[in-house]
Amino acid sequence: MQDRIIGFLWKTTRLVSLLAFRYTSGMTQRSALSTQHFLNWSQIDDVLLDMDGTLLDRHFDNFFFEEELPRRYAVLHALPFEEARERLMAMYRSVEGELAWTDLDYWTERVGIDVVAMHKELDHMIGFLPGAEEFLRHLRQLEKRVTIVTNAHSTGVSVKVAKTGLDRYVNRIVDAFEVGSLKMRPEYWPNCQRLLGFDPSRSLFMDDDEGCLMTAKAFGVAYLVHSAKSSSQLPSSPLSQFFSIAGFAPLLNGRSPA
Repeated sequence: MQDRIIGFLWKTTRLVSLLAFRYTSGMTQRSALSTQHFLNWSQIDDVLLDMDGTLLDRHFDNFFFEEELPRRYAVLHALPFEEARERLMAMYRSVEGELAWTDLDYWTERVGIDVVAMHKELDHMIGFLPGAEEFLRHLRQLEKRVTIVTNAHSTGVSVKVAKTGLDRYVNRIVDAFEVGSLKMRPEYWPNCQRLLGFDPSRSLFMDDDEGCLMTAKAFGVAYLVHSAKSSSQLPSSPLSQFFSIAGFAPLLNGRSPA
């Protein structure tokens, strides 16, 4: 998240989400069919898409911040891995919701490890979620204006764009630092609208983070889609209060992603 941060913490599915999963898993065909009524593409001009956990596999971010960075921090400070991990998790929580949460330069200074260089070193783990590229090509065929709205830091965005070529599918990529706040903050959306000029009543926003979707809903974005399968290595985590999908097929008007 990012975006829930750049993917620091994967939260346990709530009871209501588990119930939603049981419902959706037993009614896949009906859900895919009802999507055609939920999404009328002729009424949508702007498609606003989260990056990590929606288009790109959050497994990279989870591994990076929950496993590899703690491992290197442990070596640097001669700490047991679990203690190092707990220290870093406490650091992450201390700035959650602030721009520092996703600022790679901030984390380089705070932990004393070049996290930008680490991103480049581990870029072989960066990749699209299944079906994401087909969905982006579909949006291009529909001639929609597609903007990536991410909480990620511009440096991290650059590394991921260089690895995936994500920029060739979209009209623009906007990071949180350009807007001035993270997507889960209420001030984000009016600032983002002034920057991009989208009409909330004719816009779709897709994200894997509940807080980001809630603030978009409060602002009046008409079409909200939750990415329930943010990581290829974790189970789906659907939300009952949003249209929640574990793949892109329901957004392709009945077509299966290539």
